[in-house]
Amino acid sequence: MSARPVKMILSDLGEFGLIGFIDRKIGKCSRALKGIGDDTAVIPLSSRKYLLFTTDMLREGIHFTRKMPAQGIGHKALACNISDIAAMGGIPQYAVVSLGAPGTCPQRFISGIYDGIRQTAKKFGVEIVGGDTIKCKEIIINVALTGEVGKKHVIYRSGARCGDHIFVTGPLGNSLSSGWHLNFVPRVKEAQYLVKKFRPTAMIDISDGLAADLGHILSESRVGAVIEEDLIPRRKGASLKQALHDGEDFELLFTLPAAKAKAFESCGGKNFKSYRIGQVVDDEFGLQLRTEESGLKTVKGKGYTHF
Repeated sequence: MSARPVKMILSDLGEFGLIGFIDRKIGKCSRALKGIGDDTAVIPLSSRKYLLFTTDMLREGIHFTRKMPAQGIGHKALACNISDIAAMGGIPQYAVVSLGAPGTCPQRFISGIYDGIRQTAKKFGVEIVGGDTIKCKEIIINVALTGEVGKKHVIYRSGARCGDHIFVTGPLGNSLSSGWHLNFVPRVKEAQYLVKKFRPTAMIDISDGLAADLGHILSESRVGAVIEEDLIPRRKGASLKQALHDGEDFELLFTLPAAKAKAFESCGGKNFKSYRIGQVVDDEFGLQLRTEESGLKTVKGKGYTHF
């Protein structure tokens, strides 16, 4: 008598296991240069440019509460997508915004959300061109955003090489308690400067946490890394653990070859603040943290995950 197959549920798979399952289910894209597996999809557009396409969904009780400022929620809904476009070296362009909300939700609160979306769109040159609405139990906001990037400027997660130096564009940790997650500035200008002047070998925005998102670069690039405890910038009041794993910092995390890193640092922060936090090493070492107390120790690439 054969055993019954075990029923697997989504919490068994985990968020990234589910993404991998969907990737295998859908299969490879015939025309896209990049589908699932980076900050945005990359699609041929013209002889000189690629189209970037991304989407993010925010749910009440997970990403925000109604006690938070409505305009901040709207800003976050669009800005986290803009951050994805920036991480690919692109410029954001057109967005569609879909909203799910209960019938009892005050119109004033929804108006505030759209005020935040509109203000952020204006600031970053994004045009809102449509969307959809449905009735549901909690507020859900889904934004899909397109952008453009020059073919010679697009940056993937997969280009980091041994010897590269690792940088972040700002302090990490305590994004929720500090309110940063509702007020962050997508690093579009910083990314444009980087791709045009120094061309990083790999880049990602920190949404799931430093350890998790650096882990994505290491996995896609098939390398390891050593990061230094005393070099990791922390937001006021943030512990090392929070800086490594909290997420929703939306800073850029990028790698530069040693020579370019030296030239970049010699600019002395004239264009924007940045922090060198470590170096890319051989893949057999994974992600390691150097501390004064215990030397090198392995860091698990865990951050916030759904399921």
